[in-house]
This record gives sequence, C-alpha cells and structure tokens, in this order.
Amino acid sequence: MAEIKDRENALIMETTKGKVVIELFPDLAPGHVGRIKELAREGAYDGVVFHRVIDGFMAQTGDVKFGNSSKPSFAPSRAGMGGSDKPDLKAEFSNANHARGTCSMARSQNPNSANSQFFICFDDAAFLNRQYTVWGQVIEGMDNVDKIKRGEPVQDPDKIVSLKVAADAK
Repeated sequence: MAEIKDRENALIMETTKGKVVIELFPDLAPGHVGRIKELAREGAYDGVVFHRVIDGFMAQTGDVKFGNSSKPSFAPSRAGMGGSDKPDLKAEFSNANHARGTCSMARSQNPNSANSQFFICFDDAAFLNRQYTVWGQVIEGMDNVDKIKRGEPVQDPDKIVSLKVAADAK
C-alpha cells in the first residue's frame, strides 16, 4: 500500500473495479483541489459513472449532475453534459506533465469552465500540458483504473462507489 503523506491532501476512491488512492496538489491548483475536496465531502461523487473512457488516453468521470447512477434523475445519455451546482473554476494551468496516473480537470472550449468533471490519464498525454488543470496523481490502484470499461459513451459503465478525503476515511 502506498504511504499517504498528507491525509488532508489525498483521496480514497472506491470504484466498481477496486480502490484508487490519489495524492492532491494544492500548491499547483488550490481552487480545483478545494472544489474536489468540497464535493467529495458532500458525497457528490458517490455513484457517479465513468461516462467517457478512451483506451490509451483517459477515463473521465465527475458529472455530479447527470452521471450519478444512484440519483432518480440519472440519465446515462446526459452524463458528461453537466457539472455541479457550484460556479465554474478559473483555470490553474501549470507545467505539470499529463503522465500516466495524472488527474486533471475536464472543461469545455472555455479555459475557465472546469467544474466537477475530471479525468485520469492511462498513458502520457503531454499534448494536454498547460491547457488543462492538473490537480493530482494516482499513487495506488492504477491497475484498477486500467480495468475501467471503455466507451464513448460507455455501455453499463463502471462508477465511483465512494470518493473521500483520506483524513475523513475510517
């Protein structure tokens, strides 16, 4: 098991494929890390599907508006079209590389449109550098991320069972 240095700045994500531990980078993206932690503490990511998963590229999730399969409003055809009820975030681009296991925010064409959706890179995606906000890195369970069902959209998608700040996890 990977050692979690700072439990306040780490996430424990239980997925339908197993556990994933993510180290957060508040120094690189304080606003985005704050948003992810806020939504995790609200339980907003629990039950949310991986709606866009491209082999050799990334697994995208975090549509807390339309991608939560445990909510009555769940509409798989709309997953990926929403965010949260919170305002969009100002971009926090950095020189961090989008390498295997990098966690970064999804957004529209507008650089300041990230909200709740994020993706985890399967492989190096340096072409995204300085265009998307990197906020974390998988430090354990990348083998479980690799098992997430592929598709655009994904049929019968895998999901986040729970996402917790490590400091809050029992």
